[in-house]
Amino acid sequence: MSIEAITLAMVGALVALLAIGMPMAFALGAVGVGFTLAFYGFDALLLISSRIYGFVTNYVLLSVPMFLLMATIMDRSGVARDLYRAMSVWAGRTPGGVGIMTLVAAVLMAATTGIIGGEVILLGLVALPQMLRLGYDKKLAIGIVCGGGSLGTMIPPSIVLVFYGLTANVSIGDLFLAVVVPGLLLAALYMVYVAGRCWLDPSLGPPLPEAERAMPLSDKLAMLKSLVLPLGIAFSVLGTIYLGLAAVTEAAAMGVLGVLAAAWLRGELSWSMLQDASRQTMAACGLLLWLTFGATALIGVYNLLGGIAYMRQSIGYLPYEPWVVILLMMVILAVMGCFIDWIGVLLLTMPVFVPIVESLGYDKVWFGVLFCLNMQISYLSPPFGPACFYLKGVAPPEISLQEIYAAVWPFIVLQAIAIGLLIAFPDLALWLPRTLQG
Repeated sequence: MSIEAITLAMVGALVALLAIGMPMAFALGAVGVGFTLAFYGFDALLLISSRIYGFVTNYVLLSVPMFLLMATIMDRSGVARDLYRAMSVWAGRTPGGVGIMTLVAAVLMAATTGIIGGEVILLGLVALPQMLRLGYDKKLAIGIVCGGGSLGTMIPPSIVLVFYGLTANVSIGDLFLAVVVPGLLLAALYMVYVAGRCWLDPSLGPPLPEAERAMPLSDKLAMLKSLVLPLGIAFSVLGTIYLGLAAVTEAAAMGVLGVLAAAWLRGELSWSMLQDASRQTMAACGLLLWLTFGATALIGVYNLLGGIAYMRQSIGYLPYEPWVVILLMMVILAVMGCFIDWIGVLLLTMPVFVPIVESLGYDKVWFGVLFCLNMQISYLSPPFGPACFYLKGVAPPEISLQEIYAAVWPFIVLQAIAIGLLIAFPDLALWLPRTLQG
């Protein structure tokens, strides 16, 4: 069979297995194992298993359960809820102020978790009812929660960046540095959009009522004490990495110690909470690892068949300018993200895309930030749109999934604008790593 026919057969088999309801992880693995047996026989399975073993024994991979456990304990400890309340009281009389403060709180939450699901759920439980109570436009409030909650991909520590670094053989510390400015840029675009819409039409985001604005300054300042613990947790992770005191794995462990200390200081640390957090962490790790096993098996046999080289040649030698090839990759990633989870998209595409990016003269760290921005779109875009499903699970029953999908489109456009800015100005991602390492 030609490699073109093999590619079509693999895609067809994968689509067929997904159509009958097989989980993505097992569908990827089944196709990989099936094609290995068909073309190379039973003994070749040892090559697939060795490839998987080489990936999962990477020391940096230990940071993933640490970051997941940190996020889970944060979600259960109430630290993030207090953080939101401390920020929202500063909204004042500005139209859209509560929405903007929600986005500020989302950035701070992202810096302590890196997990999107928990952040969207938390904002859906705490911030969405507050905005609806104040009379915010329903679509604007929903968009703020989904857009702000998805910033966990772009604000370190980010699980997406960890897996990209492992797959592309890039320093995760460099990725954490590179994503800071683009992540804050995206958050700023959200805030400008919310402020602009509410300035043009104040009824979309009414300010806090006079009674709530009248809180004494001393009380507002006292509430800022709620920022101490989350900022301390963020520093225990990011500060130790940026100052060169710890590698990513050790910093992730420091983050776990930080959230445990925060929960203990608040009197919320208990054996039952640790058990629940551990179970949730293990379930999330199991999902990520099985997806990794399946995608690694599929990519392994496809590489043996010559598919990776074929795809690199097909895309890398297109008769277009390099930036057009990068745009084509972005479109492919965005389309795949509508139907496949980010870990599947990453493991299926990066072995092909990263060498092409290097051959075109681009930086792998820069492309990793582009990938993260693209996965921001996948978290909001239908029909998959996991952030939309997370919010639907905790939103008031009168809010339909269709309303949530309709509300997130402006934020998807803002994400696309951020991708365009990063392609046009690569130094948005590369300036900080170069400066700190220079």
